[in-house]
Amino acid sequence: MKKIFFLLTLLLIGNYALAQIDTTAIKRIGINPEFSYKMLDQNQNLRKVEILLNSKKNELIKNNNLIIGTSLISIVDYQHSNTDSKFGYLMRHPTANNQIGKDVSEAVIHSFQLSVTATINSWITSYAELLYNPEQSFGSGTITNLNRNQIQLRKAFVVFGNLNKSPFYSAVGKMDAPFGQMGTVNPFTNSTMWHAFGGLGYGAQIGYNKGGLHAKIMLAQGGAQFRALHVPVGNATAVPSKLNNLVADLNYKLVISDKVNLKAGASYKKGGAYCQGFPVFHFTPCEENNPEYTVYGTLDVNNRLIVMASFAKTFDEWEGTFNPTPPLNIFEASKVSSLSLGAKYDLNKVGKIKHTLSGEFSNFIAGPNGAPWERQNQYVLGYQALMNKSAKLFVEIFRTEGFAPLNFISGSADFDPFPPGTTHSDRDANSMGIVLGAQISF
Repeated sequence: MKKIFFLLTLLLIGNYALAQIDTTAIKRIGINPEFSYKMLDQNQNLRKVEILLNSKKNELIKNNNLIIGTSLISIVDYQHSNTDSKFGYLMRHPTANNQIGKDVSEAVIHSFQLSVTATINSWITSYAELLYNPEQSFGSGTITNLNRNQIQLRKAFVVFGNLNKSPFYSAVGKMDAPFGQMGTVNPFTNSTMWHAFGGLGYGAQIGYNKGGLHAKIMLAQGGAQFRALHVPVGNATAVPSKLNNLVADLNYKLVISDKVNLKAGASYKKGGAYCQGFPVFHFTPCEENNPEYTVYGTLDVNNRLIVMASFAKTFDEWEGTFNPTPPLNIFEASKVSSLSLGAKYDLNKVGKIKHTLSGEFSNFIAGPNGAPWERQNQYVLGYQALMNKSAKLFVEIFRTEGFAPLNFISGSADFDPFPPGTTHSDRDANSMGIVLGAQISF
């Protein structure tokens, strides 16, 4: 870890030194809808550092510019469950604070984002993004509660790199962990893979991108980070006082023909989210880290048909999935895994509006066969109409099988919030629904 820290420091210093060659200035303030759409998209491509670097390389964005971007998603949705107040769809915070009964509906703002990108020169770029998202907030109460109606600095980082001059780059800040393929083919719904393994936290990363080969290493802050990053610090505490988590990713894009290419990769994470003991609650300290791995691939045919597949799993069992109280103590602790399979097809390649059909299956496995928290499956069929590469209308039909929220997934103790030997997880709780919406970016 110390050697990696030293190497990362050297590359950061080296890239910063190269950056001094260029004139540092902001000469223009404006908008770039296509770029803002790519950076603020919440589910299809989450490798934002890579998007930013490629946008500079391909001159989608110019140097010495300050780019203001926004994105607003509004939705109308309906859901039905076979079990009272248990809806597994993770685009809503899955608690009885939000969904009561067997039939629920809403017309709401799902999220609003505001971003600022500063291309200071050809080597240095900063990015910051504010997010308002009451639908998926971990704040208390309903979506009208002030605790859930907060604005957060979702991502913010500085990138040192110029892919037209060097294959090496680096970034420091709050960013997505380069772990696996967390994007999806769906126009709106995140895959269960992302919910289970998609990391977000403070850290620094270095990368190499040339000739189809792309390698990344990220040193992430220890403790419990914002999403799916957790390594104990000191005496089994969650205090983020050390840069002691590690994420590594390697992928290669193989050009099979002029119209067909295949990207395949694998990632490693020193510590993910599945390390707490019983009872499970978000962000509580872990005694030991639980490493994770993933393999993934994307097939692109004529830049029109996209097929994506990925699998991720923990190295060790998640201790918190064992409830020691009868009758649930018959279910042993289990490793956590997720599988994602999806495809999308563009109905047209030309025109101001691009029409796309998509379908995806993804799951979350957290227990042995028959356990109430055994699994949660998600199926999504979608359609989107993308206008001017920056705004889309979409409709999705979805189905979930199983109800397994992370908090108290295997139950609780001392009647808080459930009596011992019981759990709110339910493998037989199924739901289905439809969501219509619009995302407007500029």
